[in-house]
Amino acid sequence: MRTILLVSFAAALVGGGLYAMRFSSITVSVAVPEQDVPIEVYGIGTVEARVRSAVGLEMAGTLTELFADHGDRVPAGTVLARLDTRQQEARVAEAKAAVGQARAAREKAVAAVTRARALLEKRRQTNERRQALLTKGSVSVETAQDSAADLKVAEAELVVAQSDLAVTEAALADAEARLRYEVARLDRYTLTAPFDALVVARHKELGAAVNPGEPLFTLVAPDSIWALVHVDEASAGGLMEGQPAEVRLRSLPAQTFRARVARIELESDRITEERKVYLKCEACPPRVFLAEQVEATIAVDRLPSTILVPQTAVDRFDGRRGTVWTVEDGRLARRTLGFGRRTLDGRLEVVDGLPDNARAVTVPIAGLREGRSAETAGAEP
Repeated sequence: MRTILLVSFAAALVGGGLYAMRFSSITVSVAVPEQDVPIEVYGIGTVEARVRSAVGLEMAGTLTELFADHGDRVPAGTVLARLDTRQQEARVAEAKAAVGQARAAREKAVAAVTRARALLEKRRQTNERRQALLTKGSVSVETAQDSAADLKVAEAELVVAQSDLAVTEAALADAEARLRYEVARLDRYTLTAPFDALVVARHKELGAAVNPGEPLFTLVAPDSIWALVHVDEASAGGLMEGQPAEVRLRSLPAQTFRARVARIELESDRITEERKVYLKCEACPPRVFLAEQVEATIAVDRLPSTILVPQTAVDRFDGRRGTVWTVEDGRLARRTLGFGRRTLDGRLEVVDGLPDNARAVTVPIAGLREGRSAETAGAEP
């Protein structure tokens, strides 16, 4: 009898447990409508400079002067470095002397042309008088012929003088061009800042021999600092220039800085399948460091009213549709819903398939079975 009672009691307990598990009501959390939900995307990247230049000299030589160092801010046109210029200064002096000689030769040629013109005019007048006297018989034919020949000689001498003047003018132009070349070459021995810049690095020191084009300084434009972040293509569809963003620096994790999308690269990374997005800060930190890691959240949209279901509560989700548990008229059911946008915390926007009298379960728990009685508790937004 005792054994029968014990077995009966155990069977009752098991049966009661099975009944409770199968037919008793269960409490589940369900999604409730939410208002003004932000849709954000996440990106990680580094601090970069849009305008970055490694500047150097076009000439080879030895560094004799350096005027800037790491961390200096230099306005455009500021002298940064200078090479030994003694040889080039000597070439400039030689070119100046050549210009002086060419100018003197030109002045001499101008005087020769003036003399040739005066002589030609004199011989023309003499020839006219003698030809007139020849008609009257006052001078001999030989004298008149000599006067005409002298006129032709004077004309030829003027042509020669003018040709000499043209040669001296060409020589002067050549000497002046040579002088400009040597002066420009001398200017190349001095390195100046091409824009208002921040000196990031100085690569050479005094006395170092440099080659043409070898970088001496790395410069960036301070107003061109921005953040380059990489956003997964799967969530980058709503990105547009001008959208607001929040940026966090790795060195200042407790602070956020306002920024906006300044540029979206037209070509994605083929390997990582990420899109490159450049953010320009509106409230910038007092000091930034290039290549520092940053994290960013970009607000791409806002949902005025929606129902969100965690992706962890969706079965067989293919990117657009999936199956969820629902509570309909106090009982559990399974429905395939359509989903839209995804929030940064991993919840999916329900866009279709959910009846008005149904509520989507947000936290699947043990014991869910179609047709089982269920009580709902509103999920935390």
